[in-house]
Amino acid sequence: MGIDEISKQKGHKDFVTVVSDLEAGELIEVIDSHQQEDIVEALMQQPLEVREAVEEVSVDMWGGFPAVIKEVFPNAEIVVDRFHVMKAVNKNLNEIRKQIKFKVKVKGVKWLLLKNQNDLNDDEQEKLESVLKQSKRLRKAHELKEDFRDIYENSKERDIGKNKFEGWLQKAQSIYTDAVKTVRNHLDTICNYFLSRTTSGVMEGINNRLKLIKRQAYGFMNFENMRRRFLSCFS
Repeated sequence: MGIDEISKQKGHKDFVTVVSDLEAGELIEVIDSHQQEDIVEALMQQPLEVREAVEEVSVDMWGGFPAVIKEVFPNAEIVVDRFHVMKAVNKNLNEIRKQIKFKVKVKGVKWLLLKNQNDLNDDEQEKLESVLKQSKRLRKAHELKEDFRDIYENSKERDIGKNKFEGWLQKAQSIYTDAVKTVRNHLDTICNYFLSRTTSGVMEGINNRLKLIKRQAYGFMNFENMRRRFLSCFS
């Protein structure tokens, strides 16, 4: 299962909570709130046997979701979504990039740094190297980002992944101040990824479809109308 939020209207900070079945790629419920107690109240309406059958719930790092999961889905493991964690690392890397005064300007520096290095072609690799040779700190930060991604890619067991992340935290703490704090605070639930390699990728696809429905409807003034439209499109 996945739990996430989307805004009611583009540019607004008025969120609804979206609950989905990640295996089936189906929307389960839309809740007119982003408050912990409201989400719990709505989800507790599901029968206990249904809630007890949920094995994993993938979420971002919003502080309220773990408490919701523990109360509503007593047998579920909380899995902090891999791509949200990488987003935190990449955000920190981009902040480091902004602090560097480059002597030689290279077009698309941000993209070159944040993209998986293995996916760069030869020309892009050369451009990246011309960027990294201008700053030892940026080179080290980029290497650490690639190391972090490699842990996700190549760790086959939870304990192995956790040990590698703990080693990364030691190496990265002088450079990735914010990301290190974030990863350390959520380390156990981040490492639950290695149990089944569950991500919220399907959830992102569902959210994109919901956003398209909103655009096609030119927005919804009434939540119940929006909820019914969303659910009917997945029924």
